[in-house]
Formats: sequence, structure tokens, C-alpha cells
Amino acid sequence: MNINSSRLENFFTEMSKIGKIGETGTNRPAHSPDEKKAFELASSWMEQAGMTTKIDNFGNLIGRLQGTNPDLPVLMLGSHLDSQPYGGRYDGVAGVLCAIEAAITMHEKGIKPERTLEIISFADEEGWRFNKGLFGSRGILGKLEEGELQRADANGITREQALKDFGCDITKFKESEYKEGSIYCYLELHIEQGPVLDISKKPIAVVSGISGPIWLTVKLKGMAGHTGSVPMPMRKDALVGAAEIIVALNEIANQVPGNPTVGTCGTIKVFPASRNIIPEECEFTLDLRDIDLERRNRYEKQLLDKIEEVSKKHGLTYEISEDWKSDPRYCADWIKNIIRNNCEKIGLQETPEIMSGPFHDAMAISYACDYGMIFVRCKDGISHNPLEYSSPEDLALGSEILYGTILDILKG
Repeated sequence: MNINSSRLENFFTEMSKIGKIGETGTNRPAHSPDEKKAFELASSWMEQAGMTTKIDNFGNLIGRLQGTNPDLPVLMLGSHLDSQPYGGRYDGVAGVLCAIEAAITMHEKGIKPERTLEIISFADEEGWRFNKGLFGSRGILGKLEEGELQRADANGITREQALKDFGCDITKFKESEYKEGSIYCYLELHIEQGPVLDISKKPIAVVSGISGPIWLTVKLKGMAGHTGSVPMPMRKDALVGAAEIIVALNEIANQVPGNPTVGTCGTIKVFPASRNIIPEECEFTLDLRDIDLERRNRYEKQLLDKIEEVSKKHGLTYEISEDWKSDPRYCADWIKNIIRNNCEKIGLQETPEIMSGPFHDAMAISYACDYGMIFVRCKDGISHNPLEYSSPEDLALGSEILYGTILDILKG
């Protein structure tokens, strides 16, 4: 093995101390003092690889290993160091630390690439603090939306203020954007966040692509009334309507057994939220994802039709806001082949190819260049949870494959 597995394991140990909750949990919000500490630590390791480091105006940490031909488009690697509020040690972190280990190995071996290599810890991949993710990866491509800086967290702090506190200059976003054609391709290693590899007893997978998500917020409005006196046929119960829609989403996603379609309701707010008042308003979120765009669009129509049908049935009015929508994004075949070849070089035969249900920074970057992803097994498929775990041995394998993939791409 070329990479130093003990050093890589120590990277994870030291990073896990920042924002630690409980024995194995992590809470590192985007644009926070803890994320700044994580960036400072990661920067010190990037410098061991001969990289220069900076934090751009979107709050991305960028390590840059200058190539001998700086005019060539860069080979970009990355993931993120922000976490869920009740998260684990590996989500996002694995992609940054395994890339740093690969870069240090290159430096130690005296490899001086012609093409510049960059490792980025993207800002706010997770999206929970301001309810909008992939901020840094969309930002460098000029893909931010109107009003994003005015989004506020639970404490009323806007993203604009958080970025200023982080040391960013929001008036200079343009200076931090990448010009069209300046990124050659993008690589991201990530824990699988699902059970497929663990069940099949495989440490590594080649990713086929990222499923296309639709995030909707639905607000139903009916009529409040006394739960003891309003007859059932006369009620306009918003929560009952929401319940029927949520069950319908589950049925829509399950209508063809074996398909990778998934549908979820993650949050519900009820007003006025009293045990003896019929719910007048119900606001809830719906998440529908599929790797097959035609099927995803068909299922979306079924869901919207169901919302209309249920609302009429219960005498409700409704509003739907589309919070996020992306087409499925497929990994480049040529990069998948290089990853697979590097799996074979270290003795991993018949490496599976699986899709990613969760989205990653790769989804945003895929609109600028070809991309490829490596998945590393996680125990029981658990993620977004302090119980999240990937073994040092599997992470070392992933970093070794990433290292070989980097070298092969740089040769091309």
C-alpha cells in the first residue's frame, strides 16, 4: 500500500475532537467557529502535501498543489467538513481526509504533476443550518439563488452574517468563482451512507451516479374547531389530509418492488397544535428521489395529483413550494473505468457499481465537468447518526484507490 494508513487513521481521530458530542458524535455547523477550527487543522495537513491553502469568499477551504503547467484545467477533489447537528465522524470528512492523505503520499514520493491538483472542503454541503445545501460547490460555479444570503438559522443569524463572521467578503463572490472550463474533472470519495456494501461484504464500490431529488414543502389549510363538537363529515382537518398524502408518497415510491425510488416525509408542523382543536394548518416536507429521470417525473406528477385529490376530498386549500430539484447526474464512464482498474490493482475483484441516493457536492460540480465517486462501506449502513462508522482498513483502501486514480488521471 502506498498511502500511510496509520497517519490517515490519526487524521480521523484528531478531526473527530472538533465539535465532538458524546463518545462518537459530531456537530460542526457550516460557517461556525468549529468548522473554522476544522479548516485550520485540515490546512496544516494540506501544507504537509506542499499545498498552499486559503478560505474563499463562499467559505470553502481550498488546498492547491500547483502543477508545472498552471494553464491546464485543475483536477479537483473534495467533500465537506461540516456535519449534521447529530452526525457522525465520517460523512464528508472521509472525502477530504483521504484526498489529503493521497496528496501527502504524492509529495513524499516526489511526484510533481503537470496539472494542478486542488482539494476543497466545500462550505455547507449539509444544508440544515440555513435549509439550503451545496452552498460552496454551487457558489464557485455562480449557481447561487436569489435570497440565499438572507436565509436565517434557528438563532436568527443570516447566512450573510455567518459568512462575514467567518471572514468572508460577500461583495467579492465573483473573485471566488471558477471560470468555465477551468476544472478538468472532479473526484469525491464518500462513505456509502447505506447498507448495500455492508450486506454484500464489499469494502468499496464504484458509484454509477447520483439520484435526482425533488424537495417540496406543502402547506394545507383547513378549519380549526372543537374536537368534541364538530361532526366528522363536516371537518376540514389539515393533518388528516397531510397523513393521506404522506402515505400516498410511500405507496408511490414502493409501486415497483426493487426500484431505487425513495420517498420520505421528514418534518411536520401542525397549527394550532392543541389536543382538543382540529388542526387548521399542516406544513410538511416531501423528498422524492430516483436515478431514472423519466420515472421520477412520472412519480412527481402522481404525487401532485394526489395532493390535489386529497385537498378537494377534505375541503382544504394548499400551497406547494419547490425547495430543491435536480436531474440525476451520472458519473463519467472513463473515470469509473480508472477507479475499477485501481480496485483490481490492489486485489479487489468484482467491485460493485451502485448509485448514490444522497446527493453530494459532486452533484453541483457535475454541471461543470466530468466526475467520479468512490464509496466506502459503513457499518450497518448508518449515517447522519453518531453510530456512523467506517473501519480504518476500509478507509485506507479507499484512499489507496483514490491515490491510484489521481495518478492515472494526471497521466492522461
